[in-house]
Amino acid sequence: MIAVIPVAGAGTHMRPHTHTQPKPLIPVAGEPILSHIIKNLHQAGVKNFIFIIGYLGDKIKNYVENHFQGIIQYEFVVQEPRLGLAHALSLCKHLLYTEEEFIISLGDIIVDANFEEIIHFHNNLVTLHTVDNPCEYGIATINEEKVVTHLSEKPQIPKSNLALVGIYKIKDVPIFFEGIEHVMLNKVNGEYHITDALMYMISHGLKIYGYKVNNWYDCGRKEALLQSNRLLMKNLPIFTCPTHIHSVIIPPVSIHETATIEDSIIGPFVAIGEHAIVKKSIIEDAIIGAYATLDRIILKNSIVGNDSSLKGRSQSVNIGDSTEINFND
Repeated sequence: MIAVIPVAGAGTHMRPHTHTQPKPLIPVAGEPILSHIIKNLHQAGVKNFIFIIGYLGDKIKNYVENHFQGIIQYEFVVQEPRLGLAHALSLCKHLLYTEEEFIISLGDIIVDANFEEIIHFHNNLVTLHTVDNPCEYGIATINEEKVVTHLSEKPQIPKSNLALVGIYKIKDVPIFFEGIEHVMLNKVNGEYHITDALMYMISHGLKIYGYKVNNWYDCGRKEALLQSNRLLMKNLPIFTCPTHIHSVIIPPVSIHETATIEDSIIGPFVAIGEHAIVKKSIIEDAIIGAYATLDRIILKNSIVGNDSSLKGRSQSVNIGDSTEINFND
């Protein structure tokens, strides 16, 4: 089994953080989004990965090589220009066309599901979850047998509220790539959508089943990222570390072993990256990047990027990497 992980997007909704790092490397519950995805698939038995890179692709490549070399087999495919998911997959045809089946897992979404069940499913499959705003997603309609009858990309008048949540199993590989080629002849709004390729398969008599996941964590915006951080942290073990000086730790939290915490109250729902320094601060419901420094700060509902510095007073912020802010007079 091969897993294809598209991670070429610029992540414009997560700026300023994505000015300096790709969205899949933004940390959630103590580790990058991409790490959660790779580990979920690897634990289910996937050993071979194709990463479709583009924007800041060297950082994706370096992260995979530094953290997963010798654990998984991987290749990188460059998507430039970035013209949608179907276009990205068309660039992998030479690597996938002779495979019996493969998995696609979007690189900016974490899914709570039985991955072994998905991987060993006997037919084509798309993962689904109910949403309140179906106009913003690819939407599926399924029948009583859970077979997909219709797919549409961000429909103005949705036929259901079942959104595609970023994992696809492709069993009929040649017909899928026929669908990709068909889509490449019909660009819509400047992009080539995988939903159109899957509809091509359905129109040619192939079955695609809908699989409802337990939950999914959309990491596309600040509020959604913090909510995902909260939900994922509920499953973390209780944090205990006596080395944080004169500090109170309120679980759930994820604090890197190299971080320094002094005279502070941390938690709940706080993730602090490697070599971060927090002094005389109160932090709740926040993600603090690696090598960040916080001094005399009260933070809630905030994201602080890598190598950033905050000193002074209480604020709610959303600042990117390599930023320095001093609220003192």
